[in-house]
Amino acid sequence: MNDHNTEALDDDPQAYAEALEGGWLPIREVARMTGVNAVTLRAWERRYGLIVPHRTPKGHRLYSTAHVDRVLAILTWLNRGVSVSQVKQLLDSQQTPPSSVESDWDPLRQNLMQAITTLSERRLDDTVNQAMSLYPPRTLCEQLLFPLLNALEQRWQGQFGAQLERAFFYSWLRSKFGARLYHNNRQVNGTPLLLLNQSDAPMEPHLWLTAWLISSADCPVEVFDWPLPVGELGLACEHLKPRAVLLYSSKPLNLTQLPRLLSNVDCPKLIIGPCVRIHGEEWSSTVNDIDGLTLAEDPLGAYAALQRLDLI
Repeated sequence: MNDHNTEALDDDPQAYAEALEGGWLPIREVARMTGVNAVTLRAWERRYGLIVPHRTPKGHRLYSTAHVDRVLAILTWLNRGVSVSQVKQLLDSQQTPPSSVESDWDPLRQNLMQAITTLSERRLDDTVNQAMSLYPPRTLCEQLLFPLLNALEQRWQGQFGAQLERAFFYSWLRSKFGARLYHNNRQVNGTPLLLLNQSDAPMEPHLWLTAWLISSADCPVEVFDWPLPVGELGLACEHLKPRAVLLYSSKPLNLTQLPRLLSNVDCPKLIIGPCVRIHGEEWSSTVNDIDGLTLAEDPLGAYAALQRLDLI
């Protein structure tokens, strides 16, 4: 929810104090409470009239608790697959959820798929930028990016040109979300979270989406897109003093090596990715051997685990 073009009231202390005394909330506080960044809140207001905040004489947006409730209601509809353009009518008419809803997600995914198959970087980037302006990161991952990745993996099975498309899309994705991560890291303070690619495959898309989701909660994230040997992971922790260490892998891990790898890591430790499903019940003894170890199968699971641990 990191947006640094917010119309902060810090330059107008009197207006800020009066807003708080009146029970109003500035846009950055609403973003913190709901996970919807300020860019998206303003887009919902300008394009669709979903949220109509109060304005100070200087034009700063102020929100009530009723506005916050409405944002949460909007998220409920979006997470059911309803497109943002349809939400206002559903909210204002207080309709019950229909058994099926028309969605913009399928056309968006098809548009992205065509951009990838034709190696059209501009079309790919423009489509994702538009979606990013309208939907919060969690919704975008659930409804658009994860289904797209699943569809691509199916398409690439035995498909001529699959490696070309994969290299094109994964390179774009790492550059795109790496740039977002870099920008967010420059804007926030505090100890980072350390995220390591423990696979032998570079440019893992779910690793970068995990990093983006976490950084959207104003948490700095340092990504090492390559495995580290035992001693050097401890050295990284000594320098960075991370709030948590996440190891991502889409491949099987050497579980007997994990206790030694993590022996000098004193902060919470998470293993995430398909490796959690791959090993299944094998994890029981490993979790017992490693203090403070948590497992998560996907980026959303990792995000939820970090929230439960009060790390983001």
